[in-house]
Amino acid sequence: MSIGAVKGGLSVGEFVTLEVEAGVGTIRLDRPPVNALNNQVQAELAEAAKEATERADVRAVILYGGEKTFAGGADIKEMAARSYVEMRTFGAALSASLSRLAAIPKPTVAAITGYALGGGLELALTADYRVAGDNVKVGQPEIQLGIIPGAGGTQRLARLIGPSKAKDLVYTGRFVKAEEALALGIVDQVVAPDDVYSAAHKWAAQFAEGPAVALAAAKAAIDGGLDVDLANGLKLETQLFTALWATEDQANGMQSFIDNGPGKATFEGK
Repeated sequence: MSIGAVKGGLSVGEFVTLEVEAGVGTIRLDRPPVNALNNQVQAELAEAAKEATERADVRAVILYGGEKTFAGGADIKEMAARSYVEMRTFGAALSASLSRLAAIPKPTVAAITGYALGGGLELALTADYRVAGDNVKVGQPEIQLGIIPGAGGTQRLARLIGPSKAKDLVYTGRFVKAEEALALGIVDQVVAPDDVYSAAHKWAAQFAEGPAVALAAAKAAIDGGLDVDLANGLKLETQLFTALWATEDQANGMQSFIDNGPGKATFEGK
């Protein structure tokens, strides 16, 4: 079934759903036992990212794998049977799917339970913010299979925590517990396992009535700026900054500040 089939705010795929409530969309991965990322899952994730991007009622997004496991990585049995030519196609599609998630122009948070390994950590790295249970383990163990991360693990991880720390994790393939993951900056918040989704939802919900165009501009400026030198990053920032004078939220926000002081504006996301 296509993830585009909508029932009462719930978009349904076989393994991926997008549920929207009060401005927060939850992209839920549900492929027992470990949410392995096979062909169908990566295609449904791409569709979920597209829908979350396009829906005006989605103002922030949670990536969630359920109470037990965020995602255990790629489907190794499926991958092992592929030829080089087949893997070129699959690898490109998986990387593109995760890039679609990373490009959602809205605040995104990964709610990590159990473990996020290999492609599972790469999935979590597409989010702007990561909340993890205190029993979580994360890592890029691909080297133990004679391969390397292929869907962002060598790129997003190095940009997040620096090249030397990323190389340690990629070279060794070791699992990292929640406390170390927090210290390294792989995750941003550690909570009790039962509180992971609620903590992620609390973070996402603060943007549900925020200035959506400005939030998208902030994300574009930060992410785009990381890919260029400082001079071009500053040019990008200026373009995005000044473009916000074409929005209703800018006019409303500034007038509210003048009339009522800071923090009291209401935004329409226009």
